[in-house]
Amino acid sequence: MPPRTKRRTSIADVAKLAEVSVGTVSNVLNRPDRVSPATRERVESAIAELSFVRNGSARQLRAGTITTAGAIVLDIANPFFTDVARGIEDRLDEAGYTLMLASSDEDPEREARYLRLFEEHGVQGLMVVPSGPDIDHLLTLRERGLRIVLLDRPSPDPTVSSVAVDDRAGAAAAARHLLDLGHEHLAFLNGPHTIRQCADRSAGLRDALTGAGLDVDEALEEITITALNADGGQAGTEQILAMDARPTATMCVNDLTALGALRTLRAAEVPVPSGMAVVGYDDVTFAGELATPLTSVRQPMHRLGHRAADLLLAESEAPEQVVFQPELVVRESTTGTG
Repeated sequence: MPPRTKRRTSIADVAKLAEVSVGTVSNVLNRPDRVSPATRERVESAIAELSFVRNGSARQLRAGTITTAGAIVLDIANPFFTDVARGIEDRLDEAGYTLMLASSDEDPEREARYLRLFEEHGVQGLMVVPSGPDIDHLLTLRERGLRIVLLDRPSPDPTVSSVAVDDRAGAAAAARHLLDLGHEHLAFLNGPHTIRQCADRSAGLRDALTGAGLDVDEALEEITITALNADGGQAGTEQILAMDARPTATMCVNDLTALGALRTLRAAEVPVPSGMAVVGYDDVTFAGELATPLTSVRQPMHRLGHRAADLLLAESEAPEQVVFQPELVVRESTTGTG
């Protein structure tokens, strides 16, 4: 069983510790010029000692129960996270909750700002795609009374619920597909390994190459791109095209990256798949609608979000780590046939 969470510190707790009235604490928070410097210092010291966070929603809604949950994803502009968010929203709506949604842009400082903002606005729980490997900051929020669910990432802590997809298996399936087609020199456009999904997809690809008896150092060109979008895919593909010994197939960390790769190959008049096979990851809506339909690893995006919200709303305190299995969807970008 996870440790029981603490009650959220209230303004009354701060007033008691500082030996002042609740009204005085309110003035320090909202009208500090009305409070003497000595008293203000005493109240601020109590706020720091208790790690008090004001409840912004409580200031706005004095009656009734506030039912709001927050979600922080890496990039809401990515259709993958748009579909995940829709799954979250659909489940929260069933329960009468409202969703507050934000993008961290893979920036830990931006993530921290949104976590603070959501906590101030009194969300009951948070679903977070962490921007880094560490989740200590999320455990601190849980200690202050917030329910936490890790989104699109297995939990490193057995007391924290999580919903994820087996990305290692998905990338391995995509790589085996390319190997079965005769490709033995692959490129992989990937993000930094500090992002869990990037690390797992790289590991899965390497698993497949090793399982096929290939020397990974010779068979794989992994290129780290700074943006996991079409522009990043374009930049990475330009590096591939400049290689003397060019790979015959390119795996992409997501479909947006693959979109940039296809765009660049078309501009360079490299035919797909005869000149370069391309595989994406996520199988977002546009993947099958491109001029050359994209082979991609399908993730159950809506189910991922729906299940995360379900865990957040669950009355049971027993944590769950849910892992979905991905599915390879084969299209013309690798086979050349419909």
